[in-house]
Amino acid sequence: MTHLARTARAALAFCLTLSFAAAALAAAPKADVSGGADHPVLKRFTGSVLAGYAQQDWDQRSFPDASGVSKSESKFASPVQLEGKVTRLFYVSPVGKSPLEVFRNYQQALNGAGFKTTWQCESEAQGCTKAYFALNGYERAKGMAWAAGDLPSAEPGSRSAWPLAMSISHDQARMLVGTLQNAGRSLHLLLFTSVASVAETQRAVTYIEIVEPKAMTTGQVTVDAKAMASGLLAEGHIALTGLYFDTGKTELKPESQAQLDAMLALLKTQPALKAYIVGHTDNVGSFDANEKLSQGRAQAVVAALVKAGVDAKRLQAKGVASLVPVAANADDAGRARNRRVELVAQ
Repeated sequence: MTHLARTARAALAFCLTLSFAAAALAAAPKADVSGGADHPVLKRFTGSVLAGYAQQDWDQRSFPDASGVSKSESKFASPVQLEGKVTRLFYVSPVGKSPLEVFRNYQQALNGAGFKTTWQCESEAQGCTKAYFALNGYERAKGMAWAAGDLPSAEPGSRSAWPLAMSISHDQARMLVGTLQNAGRSLHLLLFTSVASVAETQRAVTYIEIVEPKAMTTGQVTVDAKAMASGLLAEGHIALTGLYFDTGKTELKPESQAQLDAMLALLKTQPALKAYIVGHTDNVGSFDANEKLSQGRAQAVVAALVKAGVDAKRLQAKGVASLVPVAANADDAGRARNRRVELVAQ
């Protein structure tokens, strides 16, 4: 018996133990979890109950890429880290509806809306059992709210029941991962359908994650004067995380004021300090355009400080475009880190 098979058998035995522990008659959830709602781009399978729900305005999720699952381990081969608004949904289908019927209906609806599949599986041979373990139901269920109810046996006379929370299984498991265009944005979607806990429930369950790339709320963190002084002493430069510009623009946004005030405090407490204000960009677009943009942003910061009373002779603006990255420009997260303004001691 393989390690994977032993793990699956142990998981099933654990579920069976829980079922016999639930001696009292249990009822399946009859109403949606409080506060939960279908995602606007994808409605539920007819008759299903939204039993689990969570939504974070900004979070990170791990999806498989086109290589799917590892050939040797029960994990995603090359997981992709996605950031943005995250919606997690867990549906319980009506008794008698097979996971295949549920999966095919979702698949048909998504394909009709222009869904682009990154990876999918429909059998153990294609990696669905490994995908089940790679999902890590315990981690995925963190922070989710759940409806009242359990998953009772649908067999006549049976008093067995299984816990509702994240009750996916590797039995008849199918997974679909890809992207969907909506209102000019590319949404990332992961869908997993299987038997609910064990076949005796005669139900299918579906777990869905949708990640919507969006701009993170800014203006929440600034580097204060004390931290800037420490950074200059230790490294000779410091990134100013509280300076904000619209894409392709050089005008400082109003929410930059807190960071400017901290810079003014530093320059006031260290009257001998002379500094370069250095603008950086990612590598998107031409180098000449990025050099001009980075120089313009650096000059905007200098102008704001001089207007507030700093001697212009203490400051010099420099734009270096994408020449000094702090991360790879291969993804949005890396490019966001590279778009910055730094204060460098002369």
